[in-house]
Amino acid sequence: MSETHIDRSYYSPLSNEIASWQRDYTPGPLTQNEFYQFFEDGFVIKHNLLQRDQLEPVIQSIERVVDELAQELYQAGKIQDLHENDGFYQRLTAIDSQFPGAAVILHKRGVLPPEIASLWSSKTLLSVAKQLLGPDVAGHPVWNLRTKVPNQEQVTVPWHQDTAYLNKECWNVLQVTAWIPLLDANKENGCMQLLPGGHRSGRTCKHNCCAGNTWYVEVPVEEMAATLKTPVTEKTVFTCEVPFGSVLFLNNLIPHKSMENYSGNIRWSLDLRWQKPNEPNGFYGLKDNILMAKGDDENFKPDWEEWSKINRTKLQEAVVQESIKNEIPELKERQNDDPFDTTISGPWMHNWPIVHHNKHTANLTKNTTNLGTGFNVNQHYFSFTINACFPICIRYGCLSQQIIFGASFSMGYQEDLDNLLFTSPVAFGLSINEDFQQQEKDKQC
Repeated sequence: MSETHIDRSYYSPLSNEIASWQRDYTPGPLTQNEFYQFFEDGFVIKHNLLQRDQLEPVIQSIERVVDELAQELYQAGKIQDLHENDGFYQRLTAIDSQFPGAAVILHKRGVLPPEIASLWSSKTLLSVAKQLLGPDVAGHPVWNLRTKVPNQEQVTVPWHQDTAYLNKECWNVLQVTAWIPLLDANKENGCMQLLPGGHRSGRTCKHNCCAGNTWYVEVPVEEMAATLKTPVTEKTVFTCEVPFGSVLFLNNLIPHKSMENYSGNIRWSLDLRWQKPNEPNGFYGLKDNILMAKGDDENFKPDWEEWSKINRTKLQEAVVQESIKNEIPELKERQNDDPFDTTISGPWMHNWPIVHHNKHTANLTKNTTNLGTGFNVNQHYFSFTINACFPICIRYGCLSQQIIFGASFSMGYQEDLDNLLFTSPVAFGLSINEDFQQQEKDKQC
């Protein structure tokens, strides 16, 4: 493993809280060295934790949902070939080549397959979660199936901290992620990179939205180095090559990113997360945790029936509309108008300055002017962000084009000894709503 290069002379008032995450070691799948590495470095790779017969049902469930998507696209006339003879690591790529964004559609489908739920709450994974969190463990509402097709910007995640996607109420709460690749993850097919020890100050860097033509927030390397007091170089960054059957465990504050996939295979992977049941999950009140383990009941089983049916992607996309923010109970029944929508948006977009507008940020406005604000506070943090978006429609001939003009300003406070107040200059941007353009082309002139 790479050597940790944190400036240990630097002190943040949050450091003690992060240090308090560490429990006393208890026997389990993690050895003592692995256990302490997780808390010291912010991550650990547990080799050979899962057997093929534990992962094969998950692979079969993904093959099923890929086939369902292919059939839907075919019936709608979006693709001409189902590619039924292509394998698990190639089929979605072939479908995506016919309908760009198919991989995004599959990623955003937020209904949990029972096979993934079974792995998530398996004795093997929960044994590790209990070592790190204690006897009572809950599953976090954010889980992900990563559809990392080759050479695709929208499935390559830039530098970030997971806290940046959540409400600040949970920024000092330990949330443990299991990153589970469904093949040997390496540099060629886009494994993860992270900054060892980058969590120790307890600070969340100021992120920007959105990276390139994606919905991801991103923290610039310079910001990361200055805020976390550590250089970000080839020597300090650790590349996590994780073989099939092994699992990368990481916390929610450690900066990480994915590399590009230059291979001929899809780098399928899962993100599964846990935390203590009695602590806030930061998911904007949209969906509760699911209790998975109780210290006083070794036979406890999670109640998946209703929880797994709630599509958190639809909830987070709906809640970005300020006019319906208070209708969360009704949102649980909300259906997306377009089943083949390739955009993703969510409340995290209101938390950070939008320095680059694209079709994903256009969802903040749909067809109306929108003034979005993000306001978050807890005992250590305060921030206020204003994002204003104005769609302008231009008609030429029988077709129309929608251009999004946006402006963003952010300021905030983070408890610390040296950088109490941060501000972001007003950022402006223009973007073309590609989906609007396509919808207009599809209409009869």
